[in-house]
Amino acid sequence: MDEIESLMGQYMEWLKRKTTLRQVEGWVEITTPYLDRHNDYLQIYARKKNGSYILTDDGYIINDLHMSGCKLDSPKRKALLQMTLNGFGVKLVGDSLEVKAGQEDFPYRKHNLLQAMLALNDLFYLASPMVSSLFYEDVIAWLDDNEVRYIERVKFTGKSGYDHLFDFVIPRSKAEPERIIQAINRPSRDEAEIAAFSWLDTKDVRPPESRAYALLNDSEREVPAPVLDALHSYEVTPVPWSRRESIVRELTA
Repeated sequence: MDEIESLMGQYMEWLKRKTTLRQVEGWVEITTPYLDRHNDYLQIYARKKNGSYILTDDGYIINDLHMSGCKLDSPKRKALLQMTLNGFGVKLVGDSLEVKAGQEDFPYRKHNLLQAMLALNDLFYLASPMVSSLFYEDVIAWLDDNEVRYIERVKFTGKSGYDHLFDFVIPRSKAEPERIIQAINRPSRDEAEIAAFSWLDTKDVRPPESRAYALLNDSEREVPAPVLDALHSYEVTPVPWSRRESIVRELTA
């Protein structure tokens, strides 16, 4: 317990130390330590209006996906986009992701906006123009083919008070405890640590036997060792997509 508390404290201190602010034409630019798929730090913008605060990505995520050739115009992708945003309480205003916050819930709303940006960046990015389906859709198809009973896009509130959206939750059965699955399209150390923190913050409010898995897309390249190490360290079972059959029995039981 003390070790986990120490890790939580280290994470919070790292987040505070690596966040910077800059005034930009009436807005405050907030540069975070989270990296997008270009290895650029994610930035959001905040300003006070009518006693509350507006937080926005200024259209960065949606426009970047469009410029990369990832269109969001099919009914299925629009529905997935909206479902993801709804899970974090984020609105789409034009092409911008936006939330409103008060003084009391500013950290919570900021967290949700960043989580939505990361989720969309990972969810919709196609690693190659020849890829015809999303990794998320591949995972759904695989679960369905194996007749796994799951609930899609489930949000849990962690002990920190922050919400965390998990891709799939498999309810407890007589043979197996609750299983929580996160699909990571572009496995990196940052993505692994974010997934690990979500589980670390959540597991104490879930049934004691609950287990967490990370399905890692290794279709384009091998999953880096630091990603596997980071997930193992925080009690998340990493499963490269090429080895997904190894956990079928655990998920179907």
